[in-house]
Amino acid sequence: MILLQKTKAIKKHVDFIIVGAGMAGSILALQLMNRGKRVLVFDVPSDNRCSMVAAGLCNPVTGKGLTKTWLADLLFPYLHQFYQQTSHQLKSPFFFPTRLYRPFLTVEEQNEWMGVSSDDRLLKFIEHVYTTSQFNSQVHDPLGGLLVREAAYVQTPVFLSSVRAYLLQQDSFEEKMIADQDIQMESDRVVVSGFTADHLIFCNGIAARNTSWFNWVPLQALKGETLTVTSKEDPQVVYNRSVYLVPSMGGMFRVGATYNWKDVTPGITATAREELEQSLRQLVTFECQVQRQDWGIRPTIADRKPILGPHPFWQRLWFFNGLGTKGVSLSPYFAAQLAEVLCGTGEIHPQVNINRFYPLYSKSQS
Repeated sequence: MILLQKTKAIKKHVDFIIVGAGMAGSILALQLMNRGKRVLVFDVPSDNRCSMVAAGLCNPVTGKGLTKTWLADLLFPYLHQFYQQTSHQLKSPFFFPTRLYRPFLTVEEQNEWMGVSSDDRLLKFIEHVYTTSQFNSQVHDPLGGLLVREAAYVQTPVFLSSVRAYLLQQDSFEEKMIADQDIQMESDRVVVSGFTADHLIFCNGIAARNTSWFNWVPLQALKGETLTVTSKEDPQVVYNRSVYLVPSMGGMFRVGATYNWKDVTPGITATAREELEQSLRQLVTFECQVQRQDWGIRPTIADRKPILGPHPFWQRLWFFNGLGTKGVSLSPYFAAQLAEVLCGTGEIHPQVNINRFYPLYSKSQS
């Protein structure tokens, strides 16, 4: 990489340029603008498949072992506050707090949760542990299940389009794909496609693997497929076991999602549809009609933690990525953390700091 001469015919200078307007880039843009910073976002909306097809479910109790989500005590109060305030700011209803019900599959699982349900660390998120069927008119739960509070869902297409409309109103959005040749590094600024900024942040998901600046970061592609369904039934809560059933736009529901590390070929598959339909039949007792099938590629990392921080050499280049399957719940808190650092205060949580991968950059340069 070569430090280039100053570029002429500059269009505009801003504090920060963000590449990518999925959940990470959109929320970071809002966090910076709410702190009085000038922001310019580059994105091609049609490429945001991962964010656009997501059900937007935020679940504080997840995983096969039904454990509390990592940093849930910090993430969930913050995401509720952020999305509610942002919904008011953008005048757009996209955030819906909800309860979530997860049926037990075994007596052992039931007993385990009866044993830990009084744990003070979990009481905040557990409304009730049922040992007999509670929602049997809608879901298969002969052994009862776990009723979770503090859950929520974000209608991501509504959220992303609302943020984009806001950015356009503020003259802060450019519909353009940014490639390496569009970026020039200078001693006191970054030049991107004729615009200049003090800093440039890559929030472009799996596409970041294609840029020479951050191709050393070990992002992994995780394909997910979802179904959009309709039903005459009105679910009492969000149901989640193997698949989720989450309200979507227009009275429909999102069902998902698959996890495929091996086949990341663009497009939907018959195998995924069969898997999702079978899991849905095992979860709910009522009929659903499939209206659409979608796919997306999630950017994830082996340790399942986001990646935040500056390039090890080019200190005006930053990275916010790797949010995987929990981008909707992780983005608000860590975008705020990164915004504080970019504004000169705060620090990055050590478990998400990009410096944990700096040795990989050194190896790539040797």
